[in-house]
Amino acid sequence: MIIIKSNKELQHVSSTAKPFKMIGKTMFGLEEILAEELRAIGATDVQPINRAVAFMGTMETLYKANYCCRTALAILKPFAEFEANNEQELYDNVFKIKWEQILDVDCTFLIESSTNSEIFTHSYYAALKTKDAIVDRFKRMFGRRPTVDTENADYKFNLHIHDNKVTLLMNSSGESLHKRGYRQAVGVAPINEVLAAGMIMLSGWKADTNFFDPMCGSGTILIEAAMYANNIPPQYYRKKFGFMKWKEFNNSEWKSVREKADKQIREFEHEIWGCDIDANVIEQAEKNLRFAKLHYDICLFPESFENQAPPEGPCMIITNPPYGERIAVDDLNALYTSIGDQFKSYGDDRTAWLITSDFRAMKSIGLRPSRKIELYNGSLECRFLKFDLYNGSKKDKYATEATTDGD
Repeated sequence: MIIIKSNKELQHVSSTAKPFKMIGKTMFGLEEILAEELRAIGATDVQPINRAVAFMGTMETLYKANYCCRTALAILKPFAEFEANNEQELYDNVFKIKWEQILDVDCTFLIESSTNSEIFTHSYYAALKTKDAIVDRFKRMFGRRPTVDTENADYKFNLHIHDNKVTLLMNSSGESLHKRGYRQAVGVAPINEVLAAGMIMLSGWKADTNFFDPMCGSGTILIEAAMYANNIPPQYYRKKFGFMKWKEFNNSEWKSVREKADKQIREFEHEIWGCDIDANVIEQAEKNLRFAKLHYDICLFPESFENQAPPEGPCMIITNPPYGERIAVDDLNALYTSIGDQFKSYGDDRTAWLITSDFRAMKSIGLRPSRKIELYNGSLECRFLKFDLYNGSKKDKYATEATTDGD
């Protein structure tokens, strides 16, 4: 790992056994869930921050975090930190880094940048100066340079600038970890896989009851539930990770991490059901289930949620209904009223969770949530709402009480 301790000092350290700092990126509201996942795989000094979790670990921890953490979007490894008070200082300090020890001249790379600085006000320009310093160093040393690839780079680097503090990080994941590799068909408004997994884990479901999604679309929540219930690693279907190009990549250690995680896969003893009124998206869901070999674990019904009850007995219900953003709905209030009516009819001490960005329409559900969690679905601010469902007089406690948007 390369660390710039000051503007004049450069130190190189490379060891797969030596602990180092990492950053796990996640979605807003899932920081504590990711922190729990990281502790479970042996990470130390775990500290949730905004949309991310900082932690310590070895290269083995890095492999585990990529393969086993359901709520991680990317695992980043900081390798250079320095101060830069102008563009020339940024260029000079990047140029000092021994890039030839990180990547080869024939590799491709990409710089992704974020800035919060009065000095560097344009993230794209800061990334451009960083790129120039890297290629100039290679040209000076070898007469050739690595190529920038915005689509499928061998190496992804993150440039983060806060005021005059510059941090460079290696993206060990490559493509975002929400791209699990099982999605063969995509609906109109598919939910992000990391968000779906996070919702399941936030719900407190322990895979000890049945599971039902009454508006399942192309099946993301159902698949994430089945993978969670069977303890299938979230990247079980994925073949490529950014760290596989790293010079310190240890293939035998990586294979060991995968084998140990895969041995923990278990059988789920309950039912997972989903339904959707759109036969086309049910067909897409079936394609995804068959690719993931989960078509024996999940039952799909081409029915509206009004016509399909959940499986009998205790059941966790989690769904992502239309918000009126990407899927047009004639009367969103009427839809949410129908959802509330169905929830009221389920009873039997079941639990229902629903995510939505339409704070007006959710008042039409007619049930008071026992919990509300702020989440984001893409750029949309949402509420993840919990409803405790009962038969008899307990149900009356919740009927007619309007849902509100308070935190």
